[in-house]
Amino acid sequence: MANKHPDDLAREAEARKTLERVAVDSEVIGQSTLARTVNRARSHMAADDADPEDKVEVWGRRVGRGLSLIVFLILAVWLVGYLRR
Repeated sequence: MANKHPDDLAREAEARKTLERVAVDSEVIGQSTLARTVNRARSHMAADDADPEDKVEVWGRRVGRGLSLIVFLILAVWLVGYLRR
């Protein structure tokens, strides 16, 4: 078994690379895209990026982001209604 054909060695190397890529990709995909997106949106709306010591900044960001979400939803509903005419 020490005298492998060069084609066998090439196939074995390619198979190992493919298995390594699959292992890396499965680690990345381990958590679903939807779950990551929901966690990211929750973190964004909770103003986790603001300085936790500055309560005014945290609540200001929360209020601003909440209002922007409401305005976005109103505009989306208006656009759908406008395009249906």
